[in-house]
Amino acid sequence: MVTVYNVNGQELNVVEKGPRSRQVALLIHGWSSSWYALSPLLELLSLRFRCLSVDLPGYGKSPPLPNRTTIPAYADLLAELIAEVSDGPVVLVGHSMGGMTSITLALRHPVLVERMVLIGPTVTGRLSTYINLVVSPITLLERFGLGTLLVSVGERTAVGITDRVMRPASFAERSGITEADYERLRADARSPGQGRVRAACYFAMRDNDLSGKLKEVETPALVIWGAEDNTVPLRDASVIADEWPDADLRILPKAGHWPQFEAPNRTRRLVAAYLGLPRFSDRLQNPVGDDELLQIREIAQFLAHSDVGNNLNWAQRTRLAAQLEPRFYDRGENIVQAAEAGNELYIIQSGTVEVWNDLRRALGESPSPHRAAVLKPGQIAGELAMLDQGLRSADLIAGPEGASVLTLKREHLLALCEDDAVLGTRLLWNVAAAVAQRGRFFLRQLQRATRQSAVEAPRRGQTAGSHDQAGDEARQVLASVDLERE
Repeated sequence: MVTVYNVNGQELNVVEKGPRSRQVALLIHGWSSSWYALSPLLELLSLRFRCLSVDLPGYGKSPPLPNRTTIPAYADLLAELIAEVSDGPVVLVGHSMGGMTSITLALRHPVLVERMVLIGPTVTGRLSTYINLVVSPITLLERFGLGTLLVSVGERTAVGITDRVMRPASFAERSGITEADYERLRADARSPGQGRVRAACYFAMRDNDLSGKLKEVETPALVIWGAEDNTVPLRDASVIADEWPDADLRILPKAGHWPQFEAPNRTRRLVAAYLGLPRFSDRLQNPVGDDELLQIREIAQFLAHSDVGNNLNWAQRTRLAAQLEPRFYDRGENIVQAAEAGNELYIIQSGTVEVWNDLRRALGESPSPHRAAVLKPGQIAGELAMLDQGLRSADLIAGPEGASVLTLKREHLLALCEDDAVLGTRLLWNVAAAVAQRGRFFLRQLQRATRQSAVEAPRRGQTAGSHDQAGDEARQVLASVDLERE
């Protein structure tokens, strides 16, 4: 859907996608471009956000600013747009000059911005040597005297020349951009009037050097850079590394200045992981309804205090929450039974879950079910059987008040690990840490029971009998240790 907004008398052409009730994601293109520059991310982002992809003034179908073009002017205009369309902070997604505009907006209006995704952002305003030597002489014609008249007369020719010399600056040698996308981007560069606004923005970026200011940025940001970017050089990435250590900086191989087109899968994967989008892999669940997303936010908040949520940030907990299936069990109802094949992990959300096993049966003795443990909210069960697909060794039964559990299927865990290696590693580490902590606790209980039986045996004068009692107590503790497998 295309909407034309009038912001303080300035018309802005905006392509919108996603439900209007969602948080706003504002997509800001770069130099010599249009809303289409970020189109590869629209479908993914609209799973969670109301996306507004703008044509900056002078680009696409938006008329130019009435006054001198500057980056702060762009930032302030977009701040007014945010105030008009959103009742809360937004996510900014900026490419190239749009990245510089995003950072400037976050510095000037920090309350309006929750997070940023920046792709090849201009930082110092000093573009690559190639751009400065080959492209800037053409842009200078728009800046000074007779050149303005000459380019007005020969607009189509001048823009065409600029397009041809800019291709080596824009894309990697082994770029994955399709011919159709390249033709569309080239058409944007040849848009009537583009030459003038290109010249104005070339100098606007140089006048808006952000080096020395990045340490003041409080907004979290993911920064993606093509390893072969010959438009905004990697020396700007070094400025970010030095002055903005909290930014999550990623360098992509086989990509130039347009990673979203040249390495689309890698770029989308990084964006999805950073923003906590429900999925990238086709094997992951993809909840998109408002009620589902509200439930996901509530689960993500709960996970912060669970065995699996330790050291996961909000975006990571949100991605995990989207893969969890809530279930409720009445008092005494079986969640799983011993000897069943296991492919699910359970996180207790409310109530309690009792672990019952029968070690005597396994030892060939007369059956005697034993309650090995009571699991409380935040704790996990079933992790080992889920990981190795072995048989469960105990029953899981809902406690006196019933139990709400969050279920994670093995296939979804594996897909998360493949889709988001950082999240997958931390998740598996948390599971391992929970198992280790539980094992240490039960081993301590076993040692305590053994010592206590050894001390009490001489007092009763029943040494042989006390050994039997110690064995029974040891069996009970060992039965508790075995609950890790349900």
